[in-house]
Amino acid sequence: MLAIRLFRVGKKNQPAFKIVVTDKKNASTRGRFVEEVGFYNPLTKQRNLKGDRVKYWMSVGAKPSETVHNMLVSDKIIEGAKIPKNKKSKKEAPTIDVSAKSPVPVGNSAKSPVGDPSESGDSTESAEKEEVPASGTAEPATET
Repeated sequence: MLAIRLFRVGKKNQPAFKIVVTDKKNASTRGRFVEEVGFYNPLTKQRNLKGDRVKYWMSVGAKPSETVHNMLVSDKIIEGAKIPKNKKSKKEAPTIDVSAKSPVPVGNSAKSPVGDPSESGDSTESAEKEEVPASGTAEPATET
C-alpha cells in the first residue's frame, strides 16, 4: 500500500521535510521512495506541493498521512475536513456505569445442566441459592 508522508532531511535542529510517495512498509528514515511530490520547511513555514501529482497518486490508491492530509486541505488541493492529530486524553475517556448493568453470576452455567426445566431464565434466584454462608461452612441450601 502506498502512503504520502513526510521524509525528514536537514541538519540537527534545522528540520526540513520532503513530501514523498512510498510504500507503507518502508521505514520513514530510509531514502527509498517512489516519487517526491513536495517540500515543507517548518522553520519558515514554506510549502511547495505538486497538486497534480498528489491527485494522481491518490487516484491510484495512495493514502496521505494525517499531517500531509491537513496540508493538502489547507492548500485546497483536496476537499474535506482536517483530521485532528491530537490524541484524546485518558482522563476524558467515557466511564462505564457499573450499577446500570444487571449482575451476571460467574460459573452458574457450568453447574446446571443444559436445558434444565427448573431454571426459568432468572439468574438472580439461582445465584442466591448457591451462595456460601459467611461462617465458612458449606451447608446445603434448603428451600422452604
